[in-house]
Amino acid sequence: MLVVLGFAMIAVFMALIMTKKLTPVLALIIVPTIFGLFAGAGLGIGPMVMTSLKSMAPTAALLMFAIVYFGLMIDVGLFDPLVKFILRKLGNDPAKVVLGTAILAAAVSLDGDGSTTFILTTAAMLPVYLRLGLSPVVLTCVAGLANGTMNILPWGGPTARAATALKIDVNDVFVPMVPSLIAGLAIVMLFAWRLGLRERKRLAVERPELWGPEAGTAGAAGAAGAAGGAPNGGLGSPKGSRTTPGGGVALLDAPELVDQMDSAMADTALDPHRRTLRPKLFWFNLALTVGIMVLLVADVLPLAYVFMVGAAVALVVNFPRVKDQAAQLIAHAPSVVAVVSMVMAASVLTGVLTGKIGETTIVTEMSNWLVSVIPADAGPFMAVITGILSIPMTFFMSNDAFYFGVLPVLSETAAHYGIGAADMARASITGQPFHLQSPLVPAILLLVSLAKVELGDHHKLVLWRTAVISLVMLAVGVLVGAIAIG
Repeated sequence: MLVVLGFAMIAVFMALIMTKKLTPVLALIIVPTIFGLFAGAGLGIGPMVMTSLKSMAPTAALLMFAIVYFGLMIDVGLFDPLVKFILRKLGNDPAKVVLGTAILAAAVSLDGDGSTTFILTTAAMLPVYLRLGLSPVVLTCVAGLANGTMNILPWGGPTARAATALKIDVNDVFVPMVPSLIAGLAIVMLFAWRLGLRERKRLAVERPELWGPEAGTAGAAGAAGAAGGAPNGGLGSPKGSRTTPGGGVALLDAPELVDQMDSAMADTALDPHRRTLRPKLFWFNLALTVGIMVLLVADVLPLAYVFMVGAAVALVVNFPRVKDQAAQLIAHAPSVVAVVSMVMAASVLTGVLTGKIGETTIVTEMSNWLVSVIPADAGPFMAVITGILSIPMTFFMSNDAFYFGVLPVLSETAAHYGIGAADMARASITGQPFHLQSPLVPAILLLVSLAKVELGDHHKLVLWRTAVISLVMLAVGVLVGAIAIG
């Protein structure tokens, strides 16, 4: 009976989220409560949930203060010089522009919010793509690859969910996966460079008067006239351009491009005239951020506490007035509430799954059943199997459904073969590059909307590449011992 109720609870939970009948927060509370009562938990359901809630408090604190910290760093302009540096250095070489897009998206992904990453990356790079005639689909592909790979950061969501669902420390999940993250980013940069080279070749064929070896001043001027000088076309000779020694068109003045980007970024998070900018404190904010990253990897203090202190110091130094400090906290409140409330609500689901009902628990009975149907030869490879399953499963279902519904059952099953919860959690996050491209993820819908790209076109370019990145991260995790084989 507990097996049937357990799987039925997960199925109903996933169905309600995927069909958007309930928000994840409400589904995490209501569905387990109903099924827990049917299973016979009775009044014991309260202590189950409270016990689970206590174990989730550090994760909730980490997410809250990490969101506040990186949101504050974006507000005060920590990433602005990076954006301008990229624009100055890239010039008009398609390969460099696409690679720069990947670097920018990866850097801004440190804030853990996909929507913010895509807004900033699109605001900074889309005008450059249109100006040079590059395909916006390449922009969405590269930004999606970088953000999906960086999504395994502890405050990004999936890693915290995996740690929360299995009741382990988030550092135990993330830190051993750093080599996998580095390998994933290396593949992202390789894909970006190759896409840039492909764009360079395409432009040389489609616009030889601008990009081919026979391009010259007259040809460029003629193309500009044919294009009507429309800035959004991005195919005519740009204002302030010259002919390169090889015949292509190059921008005369890179700072001029930055000035044009300034106007394009007005009313965005990169608005060069926003009141929250603190240019005089740039080096302090950079040193503070680097220090936090060092403490993260060194694992000498609880990560939640590190971000608590970091956010507090950043607020006091950048916004000495109490009124301004309160305004900054309020500005990032929507992101904090959305994530932290989900973590707190998850304590109901995990509490019902792992709380004792009689002499056993629902997750124990479910895992025992799975053990009985999984071939014995496959048992020692449960972590690898979980990593492979995470690729399609997190694409067709939400992270909440997978990490709070499926992963605990798989982990309990793997425990019978000597595979620890941390190994299972690490394997489960390797599918995140693929997950981020799912139509169930609002951020990816925002990205294709901002870039005016069809989701189908984006998927054609990005899906197989993200699958490769996920498999590489899984393989590296196994090779370095972060993901065990029983």
